[in-house]
Amino acid sequence: MSFKHTLIATDFGESAKKALELAIEISRKFATRLTLVHCWEPPSYAYGGGLYAPVDTTTPMQEAAARHLREALIDLKTHVPDAEVLLRTGRAWEEILAPAKQIGAELIVVGTHWWRGLGHVLTGSVAAQVERMARAPGRSYGAVQAAYYA
Repeated sequence: MSFKHTLIATDFGESAKKALELAIEISRKFATRLTLVHCWEPPSYAYGGGLYAPVDTTTPMQEAAARHLREALIDLKTHVPDAEVLLRTGRAWEEILAPAKQIGAELIVVGTHWWRGLGHVLTGSVAAQVERMARAPGRSYGAVQAAYYA
């Protein structure tokens, strides 16, 4: 088994840190390129059939996401010097799969919180959705769900 490019998704939580450790280990073992991606989704508020936000919530969220990603890259480069990062906006599973295809990632590593409840039942976890969609016909990469309890 050989990989040339691994994509690792992060939400900066504990399970994502464990998944990142796994991705670093894989990158070292197979001498793969490593790209860390973080996705954030702006909140939307619907009132009376339209979208309305009384204050700018997206700029601070985007700035915080970018700051966390820069900090993660500094640490990541101590382990994988040529690592890269991507900041994406939108639904997490879509914004993990889109760049994976663009960069030609053969492997996707995603941590999971193992959350349960109505939200999980209705939408599924990001990790499960990435795994399901990455294995869909026409996809050119495999998916690994790196499952760790947070």
